[in-house]
Amino acid sequence: MGDKGQVKNSMSKCTNQTNISWWQLSFIGVGCIIGTGYFLGSAIPIQRAGSSVLLAYLIAGIGTWMVFQALAKLTAHHPEKGSFRTYAKQAYGSWAGFSNGWVYWSAEMLIMGSQLTALGLFAQFWFPRIPLWIFTAGFAGLGLLIILLGVQKVEQMENVFGVMKAAAIVMFILIAGAAMLGWIGDGTGELHSPFKQILPHGGKGLWLALLFAFYGFGGIEVMGLMAQELKDPKDAPKSGNVMLIILTVLYIASFYFVLKLVPAEAINPNESPFLTALKQYHFPWVSHVFNSVLIIAGFSTMVASLYAVTTMLVALAEEGDAPPLFAKKGKMNVPLPAFLLTVFVVAVSIGVAMLLPEKLFEYVTTAAGLMLLYTWIFILASFYKLMCKTAWDLTQTIIGLVLILFAISGTLMNGVSRIGFFVSIGFILLIGLATFIKEKRDKA
Repeated sequence: MGDKGQVKNSMSKCTNQTNISWWQLSFIGVGCIIGTGYFLGSAIPIQRAGSSVLLAYLIAGIGTWMVFQALAKLTAHHPEKGSFRTYAKQAYGSWAGFSNGWVYWSAEMLIMGSQLTALGLFAQFWFPRIPLWIFTAGFAGLGLLIILLGVQKVEQMENVFGVMKAAAIVMFILIAGAAMLGWIGDGTGELHSPFKQILPHGGKGLWLALLFAFYGFGGIEVMGLMAQELKDPKDAPKSGNVMLIILTVLYIASFYFVLKLVPAEAINPNESPFLTALKQYHFPWVSHVFNSVLIIAGFSTMVASLYAVTTMLVALAEEGDAPPLFAKKGKMNVPLPAFLLTVFVVAVSIGVAMLLPEKLFEYVTTAAGLMLLYTWIFILASFYKLMCKTAWDLTQTIIGLVLILFAISGTLMNGVSRIGFFVSIGFILLIGLATFIKEKRDKA
């Protein structure tokens, strides 16, 4: 991810096509958005919200649709190379473009850390005694090597990886359905009622789950950026409608089967809920195959994020929003200074994994989800300033903003998520200070 509009890395990482149709964009979006936030991050809201997680993902789907509609309309009527970052600059000035770019870069770095942690946890499914940091270091090293040697071959495979992610969800639904009907397994698995308690903990669980539900839809910015590649950019809202309907249905159906096969309190945040649900049935080959798909899918997303944060840093440097040093490219056209900064941040992530392995994924995922939602707030604010013309536009913007703020506030209701909230606030304060210094320097 990252400021993909300026360097077109979001488009290249999901497709190499140009002049694509709206339905192609819909399915590309499904592949780009499904990631570790769904495959592992969904364990947290399922554990906290129980059956109300179904409502949480429905609400998040609606809120995401409103944000996407705003971005798609901006893109359709004002195609810009910098997409949401450029719209923020046009709406509120250079400070908004600068801060929005760095907020999104920070979000992507945290998301990358979340993906590395998820990959390590997936690998621990097979090797539980090996420390998490060894796996994160191994996956990070392999990903960085690919970036250094050239990511083009990986980009060409992203569509295949996207199909694998969607196929993994469909595979789980089919296997879970067959297990429920007694067609596979030894028949000893106990079925549960997902709707025994609609709002556990008086609705607090739903509130706590909303952020992670929104995080599961992270990546719609890619759809807005790629709308420039449509045969008719005005079809962008239509492609988003189809994409979000498909995703929301897949998400809710898969979570329903999870809750049918295993009680919410048995879900472990450090293990994919789908593996947890399947383990009680004695067909181990299924869980191993499914875990292999999770690792492949997660690794592809992690490599794409590594590439995105590196190239986006170059784009920021080229526009004067980052030190010029990061725009320099060396042999093989690799932006070595930007690459080295990415290596440093990855090393810090691995160090954190060594110090805080127990709750690391939840800390990082909370902070990453929050930083992503801050970017979405920028998108809604830019739409309000540049294009909000009708009562429906205003209503849609307000409802989307309220849902996002509601999700953000829910993180304060839990001790672990609260830490992630303060981490995100720390990033915002640092970016705010950098923005203030830059504005003072530019005016001097």
